Amino acid sequence: MDKGEILFSRRSIRKYKKEGQINDEQIRYMLNAAMSAPTAMNRQPWQFVVIRNTEKLKELSQVFPYGKMLADAAVGILVCGDSRVDELESNLVQAGSAATQNLLLAAHAIGLGAVWLGVHGREERMKKLKELFKLPLEVVPISMISIGVPDEEKPRNDNYNPERVHNEQW
Repeated sequence: MDKGEILFSRRSIRKYKKEGQINDEQIRYMLNAAMSAPTAMNRQPWQFVVIRNTEKLKELSQVFPYGKMLADAAVGILVCGDSRVDELESNLVQAGSAATQNLLLAAHAIGLGAVWLGVHGREERMKKLKELFKLPLEVVPISMISIGVPDEEKPRNDNYNPERVHNEQW
């Protein structure tokens, strides 16, 4: 895939093939991409929980109102921020968000489908994920990514909107 095309053709994929598998090498590739994201002062305050257990993925599909696809996902990845590495929560959110976007692009680049599910700021989701995965007190859940072998295709989007661009001032 052309490098530029990866950026413009990535879409949220919510339907996965039942027999689709994701191997360790693919997971490592996606996590390496996630860990290549920029962070404040290069602190890299992220932690990742890789979920492959089908029962756990089904349970997760009930945590998110728009996360039913997790029940069919091959893998879920919980992106977290670690306040022991960077105590400023906004830095954790920014680092986790950048890592999430890199991971989504990496999944797309290797032919997988993925969708970003929001966690941070949703107290009930954060609490449930902290319990389910026994996260340390200092670890903050940022996002959940559902990943699988795509069973749907979506057309490329062109979201450029010149009305959202302001030069020099508003």
